[in-house]
Amino acid sequence: MRKPWTPSIVPADGNDQTVYLVLDCLGRNGCVWRETDAGHADLETVISDLMTGHYSDPNRVVAFNTAEHWSRDVSEDVALEIERRADLANEDISSTLDDFMDRFRRNDHQFTLRLASP
Repeated sequence: MRKPWTPSIVPADGNDQTVYLVLDCLGRNGCVWRETDAGHADLETVISDLMTGHYSDPNRVVAFNTAEHWSRDVSEDVALEIERRADLANEDISSTLDDFMDRFRRNDHQFTLRLASP
């Protein structure tokens, strides 16, 4: 079972910051880690850019912090946060995110099975 994810509210100072990068697929040209200004590789900017359609076909979001010596795939966490924000704002999710959201959205809904009576 995965640990719950919560973004840090501690401001980033110097080199001890968590960097978020998006793997974006460009069709027959392949997938690339999008160039990102160091000041805009934070979680809030990545989520905002995803929600406003700045990526062609986002495939994955990774986070890393070299000062703390860790990295991890945060795609599912980002997808859940995008879904949460869209729900709160009563907004539709950008069509460029359809595949990304489908791939990483949790299916927490329990459906009932209706049994036919004999």
